[in-house]
Amino acid sequence: MVPMSIVVTTKDASSLADAELAEMADLCVDREPGYDIGYLSKERESWVLVSIAREGTKLRGYSFCTLERIGGTPSLLVGLALVDRTAKAEMTLKAIMADQYRRALLAFPDEDVLLGTRLVSVDGFRIFNPLADVVPRPDHKPSGEERAWARRLAKRFGNEKGLDDRTFVVEPVDGSPVGGLDFLCAKVKVDPEFGQFFKSVTDNSGRRLVAFGWAMAEDLASGKVAK
Repeated sequence: MVPMSIVVTTKDASSLADAELAEMADLCVDREPGYDIGYLSKERESWVLVSIAREGTKLRGYSFCTLERIGGTPSLLVGLALVDRTAKAEMTLKAIMADQYRRALLAFPDEDVLLGTRLVSVDGFRIFNPLADVVPRPDHKPSGEERAWARRLAKRFGNEKGLDDRTFVVEPVDGSPVGGLDFLCAKVKVDPEFGQFFKSVTDNSGRRLVAFGWAMAEDLASGKVAK
């Protein structure tokens, strides 16, 4: 049997039907952070685009995102992304990001683009592997401007007051689920030093790590960032 590939479709988030939201909720119904239809419907209203990854007819992951300028800086913001915890988890994440980077290149040709998100676990740093100047990172003291970027992103994610700009950890506003990148994959190798940033971050705590990095214009044009 020929293995099926991961196919990604990106469309306006507002066009998501309730049946699609139910399918997305089912993907994490038995695990934290447990995004239900009610929460996902709010994300549908909060973000411009949604990328949906399928293997045949099976939903393997999704990502709500927006391409916008923050203070004039081209930015790709991933508000909520969830990848099914299968052997193809990394393949799924790469396929989703490849499609979103393609759209970033079309929106911001010849410009460096900031990728910003919130991480649920250390495995999520896989999303930043092909990027430059990732923050936070081991053996690096964030500059004042980098801490300011963390605050800007936390504000865009709706919780600037909950951010500790020394640790880049953002506290939940209330008991509701909190968005971010939910990605776990045993095959993915991440520098264990990154684990220091997750001492208080777990999928069920509601705390998230604000992180960002730069997709350089030449890497977007060559497709390097999608690898």
